[in-house]
Amino acid sequence: MKAIEIRNKYIEFFKNKGHSIISGAPLIPENDPTVLFTTAGMQPLVPYLTGQKHPSGTRITDYQKCVRTNDIDEVGDNRHLTFFEMLGNWSLGDYFKQDSIRYSYELLTKVFNIPSEKISVTCFGGDKDAPRDEEAARIWEECGITKDRIYFFGKEDNWWGPAGQTGPCGPDTEIFYDTGVKPCSDNCNPSCDCGKYIEIWNNVFMEYNKKEDGSFENLTQKNVDTGMGLERITFLLQGKKDVFETELFLPIIEKVKELSKKPNEESLRIIADHMRAASMLICDFVVPSNIGQGYILRRLIRRVIRHMRKIEFDTDNMVEVCNTLVDSLSNMYPELEKNRELIVSQIKKEKNRFMNTLEKGEKEFVKITNKLKMENIDIIDGKNLFRLYDTFGFPPEVTKELAYENDFKVDMEGFKKCFEQHQEKSRQDAAGTFKGGLADHSEITTAYHTATHLLLESLQRILGNHVMQKGSNITAERIRFDFSNPEKVTRDILDKVENMVNEQIDKKLVVTCEEMPIEDARNYGAKGVFDSKYGERVKVYTIGDFSKEICGGPHVENTGKLKHIKIKKEEAVSSGVRRIKAVFVD
Repeated sequence: MKAIEIRNKYIEFFKNKGHSIISGAPLIPENDPTVLFTTAGMQPLVPYLTGQKHPSGTRITDYQKCVRTNDIDEVGDNRHLTFFEMLGNWSLGDYFKQDSIRYSYELLTKVFNIPSEKISVTCFGGDKDAPRDEEAARIWEECGITKDRIYFFGKEDNWWGPAGQTGPCGPDTEIFYDTGVKPCSDNCNPSCDCGKYIEIWNNVFMEYNKKEDGSFENLTQKNVDTGMGLERITFLLQGKKDVFETELFLPIIEKVKELSKKPNEESLRIIADHMRAASMLICDFVVPSNIGQGYILRRLIRRVIRHMRKIEFDTDNMVEVCNTLVDSLSNMYPELEKNRELIVSQIKKEKNRFMNTLEKGEKEFVKITNKLKMENIDIIDGKNLFRLYDTFGFPPEVTKELAYENDFKVDMEGFKKCFEQHQEKSRQDAAGTFKGGLADHSEITTAYHTATHLLLESLQRILGNHVMQKGSNITAERIRFDFSNPEKVTRDILDKVENMVNEQIDKKLVVTCEEMPIEDARNYGAKGVFDSKYGERVKVYTIGDFSKEICGGPHVENTGKLKHIKIKKEEAVSSGVRRIKAVFVD
């Protein structure tokens, strides 16, 4: 069964159980400044798990693209990934343990045809805060899971949440597939990491609220939150040994292997995983930079290049790998085909930039080590390690290898501290983009807000569809507008953009607003990167025949109420992100 069939069967199964199919959120969580990426299927649904009513009802299902970066350095083994897809179904105060477990069992055994004896489960073992989950165990037993395949563990294994210090949380039941490999010991069980048991699904039962004093109370609205990794269930159902043998990775790996002189399994896996993740981020209009999401994208691409060099792969052939990736995955992710040229151009540009910095970085490394030798120091400190990484694009593992070759040690703990400080700054910078928008809802800021729609549309028409809004800040004095573009915008182009905006103002175009489901908005041709910010029903503002955009408002009723704009300044914010400052003129 192909991955796309597995996804479709999952979604169709829950649709037939009364669940509404909702759209997955973008990889860049515009409504959550606390994280750089969407990391789980439940992340965009937090408001509804805490009581807000979902417009699609109390039973919902979707598939969600996710990126997790905590384990980037672990990628290369047989299970860690940076980009992956989560299948999920939710009950928002509707069904609870009984139906949730029965649905899971039915899907696995009747739809995916997994023999019941291949399934083991774990349940919460109980503690001072909540009792042992005998109910979940009983339901599993009624389904057909024998007692010897039902295990109980504590909070570290079978409890979810809360997301912060307080909030909804509860026990979970995890579902494991028995691979049939020989157990590592007589005590081997699903908590063991030997490979006999592989987790395939997790059903969280949110029935408690953790209070500030650390105590727990029962929730009025009890929810179910589930998550199944598509890559993992795919390789198990296909009888493969790991995810890299499935169609989600194999075409990429085979192309890289074909074009390399000294392939090794670890490097092939890293290249395939990171190329997938990088391409997906570029589809969400992330560009390589030194902060925020762009910093992670840069790190992924540069790690790909390092491993390509390691296996003697000519990096000029990266385009072939990009095209193979798009060809093999666009049936599942049509946005890849739509953004093929953008993916190729961004990866080529970053490759060329990195190849140039490698030489500079090697020279800087020699300077640092020569100075240390003169001072009789045999360790490269964290500050220098991070400088080589941040300024010269040298991954710490490259510096580490060079250091050992030259009889130097490295202060990796010091590097981690510098890196964590940088990550915190990235998070703050990311959070800063959410502070953008209107300073107030006065008449002048409302007018400026409307003008930003004309500005974005004009930039896209003149520069190209790669232009996306990356943030804005509007006051009564000016527009500050950030957008994606790989290079400086010349004054001639700015004048063209300015003239196009002012032409729409002179036309006195009518501004209308319609509220509609998000899918209808997409079909209507409305633009918007920030879909997840507004939920399943969105407002679409149409400005004459010029612009259609998803937005929360407010706006003027007619562009004739706007003054002409003047673009006063254009500058870089970070690599691939530009900023325009504009004002109204009489």
